[in-house]
Amino acid sequence: MLIPDWIWFAFIFTFGCCIGSFLNVVIYRMPRDKSLITPPSACPACGKHIQFYDNIPLISWLLLGAKCRYCKAKISPRYFIIELFTGLAFVALFFFHFKTNLNAGIGSFSEGGWFIYLLHIILLAAFIAASAIDLELWVIPISICWLVTLAGIIGSATAGFVIDPDIIRGYALLPSASANTAALAAGATIGLIISLLILTTGLIKRSYESEETDYPLGQPQDSQQQPKINHRLEICREILFLLPIIICSVATLWITRKNPHIHSWWLSFSQRPAIAGLAGSLWGYFIGCATVWTTRILGTLAFGKEAMGLGDVHLMGAAGTIIGPLFAVIAFFIAPFFGLTWAAIQMFFKKTQQIPYGPFLSLAIFTVIILHDRIFGYLNLLFYH
Repeated sequence: MLIPDWIWFAFIFTFGCCIGSFLNVVIYRMPRDKSLITPPSACPACGKHIQFYDNIPLISWLLLGAKCRYCKAKISPRYFIIELFTGLAFVALFFFHFKTNLNAGIGSFSEGGWFIYLLHIILLAAFIAASAIDLELWVIPISICWLVTLAGIIGSATAGFVIDPDIIRGYALLPSASANTAALAAGATIGLIISLLILTTGLIKRSYESEETDYPLGQPQDSQQQPKINHRLEICREILFLLPIIICSVATLWITRKNPHIHSWWLSFSQRPAIAGLAGSLWGYFIGCATVWTTRILGTLAFGKEAMGLGDVHLMGAAGTIIGPLFAVIAFFIAPFFGLTWAAIQMFFKKTQQIPYGPFLSLAIFTVIILHDRIFGYLNLLFYH
């Protein structure tokens, strides 16, 4: 029995709004180091526990007139906006994936498409929360990025048990590494472990470790209240951290290609679906990070002040574990167009409000997900015809 589309859309919209309600908890509590589980939701103004009938997504905010039932304190419209936006985004993603021919490679929902959709809504929900926090406090919680990274790595490694690996690779539904790419990813992972050990032992210092954030939350990092810092020196520490990753990745590739016996074994081992997916996801993480980190390093060295934040680095790395290295790079180059659009709107209304870059990156990633097959088709025409 076929389920009518309107039932699908209604269910997904309701589910998305419920997820959006939870994201509001994340947005408020996570940057303030509060538990996401306890205590139950309460009014920030009077501390009264919010009953379940006052916590229904969208409806409760409207029925209460955007005010607390008890103290009549105003409830931020952000709660309504996040719930509505998440619900609409989930529906839009479902529509473009399964009700149009934009992403035909995903196939039907019941034949494995649900797995790709699940990974995409995890990424989407996490980045909605990260963007909202970034807009308010100019910071992206790394734990949100780690959640997406973990989901991407596990999802890419296990996708072959749900969807035909040839379809995954043929349509680039998820990252899947060639033997050479897998060698680079393995070497980069070894190098990252070495870098973290060196950092832990204190042989190299963490960048911006002594930075004192005396300026109020919500201000951009280049605020005039920020203490004087030698940004070029700090970025050199990051370069030292990255060197083992670069060296080990190149060395591993050389080793797996130089020796015929190792090359033969590695070719067979690395092309197993689970290993190829795992390595592809890891390489997507490294390339996603490298794209932003390179911009951060060059910009800081050139202008003498911190260019982009490490939160943006982790954000793109997390996206790379799901959309893959190539699409992460494409998303990075799409993001400035959203930034320019925002700047044009600001100029039209004669405003000068700055916003962080995380939301632009998130919009670009969502765009790449929606237009995946079109972009992939253009790339095939460009490189293979």
